[in-house]
Amino acid sequence: MKSLIIDSTANSPKILFDPDTSSFEISGESRPENASVFYKPVMDWIKELETFFTEQDMPVNSPFIFKFRFEYFNSTSAKFILDFCKKLGRLHSLGHPIVVHWHYEEDDEDMLEVGQEMSRMSKFPFELVREAVG
Repeated sequence: MKSLIIDSTANSPKILFDPDTSSFEISGESRPENASVFYKPVMDWIKELETFFTEQDMPVNSPFIFKFRFEYFNSTSAKFILDFCKKLGRLHSLGHPIVVHWHYEEDDEDMLEVGQEMSRMSKFPFELVREAVG
């Protein structure tokens, strides 16, 4: 399975999906000019993950822990983030070892509520991780 690494910019998040190191994280701000273009490789990668799980002869023992550490994302990005979470939820429901850690700063009630809503809409229980500010 290939890695997907995209460096962050002022308008787009860092994407780090590295199966070799078991690192799966999206972090930063997400308000790219064209969200569909930015998130296309992310959505392609999740299709590859589904194929990877389908083609495995033996079960994957350690979970794939996806960490979401958003500072902000716009409504266009939210659609792609939700689609990605729904795909993770589908893999989880099929018995694959997927875990989501939704990080939020302790004073950011909005990001906490968004994480709860994303979890509900993707029908997949997220672990909500409160982080101290500063």
